[in-house]
Amino acid sequence: MKLLMIEDNESVSEMMQMFFLNEGWDATFRYDGKEGLETFLASPKEWDMITLDLNLPSLDGMMVAREIRKVSQTVPIIMLTARDSESDQVIGLEMGADDYVTKPFSPITLIARIKALYRRSEIIETSMAAKEDDLSFDIETDHFKMNTKTREAYLDDQRIDGLTPKEFDLLYTLAKKPRQVFSREQLLELVWDYQYFGDERTVDAHIKKLRQKIEKVGPQVIQTVWGVGYKFDDSGVA
Repeated sequence: MKLLMIEDNESVSEMMQMFFLNEGWDATFRYDGKEGLETFLASPKEWDMITLDLNLPSLDGMMVAREIRKVSQTVPIIMLTARDSESDQVIGLEMGADDYVTKPFSPITLIARIKALYRRSEIIETSMAAKEDDLSFDIETDHFKMNTKTREAYLDDQRIDGLTPKEFDLLYTLAKKPRQVFSREQLLELVWDYQYFGDERTVDAHIKKLRQKIEKVGPQVIQTVWGVGYKFDDSGVA
């Protein structure tokens, strides 16, 4: 794995460098938001993973994440934040981060999050490479269809644009079992591979962004089951 860590705290970077080396990962460190973004933009396809601090000099993590997403919708991003604020974490996810870890954090926790996110991205890339010429739909109803090879989803033949990898995986997990209610804990385990380290706000933030993108092309098909979780249901689409 080739990893870019944008973190202004050199002590944190030095600590994580030892753990990254132990995993056999090739890590590059940048201590400034502008410098980190420029490093990414110089070779966007080079990076397998980005860890991004929220509070950075020159350019904060929110802006860096937004600029990265303009270039790549697929590179995994984990945001690191010293703030234990729900609003900051949700905004970070809405800006394009796939996950966040709150400081102070255990290096083992961060490594586990990176591995889970990277494992998911590898599965996606392998599937796409093996079946890139397969244009059949994995899910198809009267109103909705998804192709996991092309990573496309359609509602009444209108493509749902701009889906991040996690948003696509979340939609696929819900849609392949229509009307089944999934708890946030179940979705964390199925989509993020988190059994012990998850935070339910991660699911809520991704559901919010996913709904916004669906509503641009048609009626809402992701429904909240209050006190339980979420389900996919397109039976009410006219």
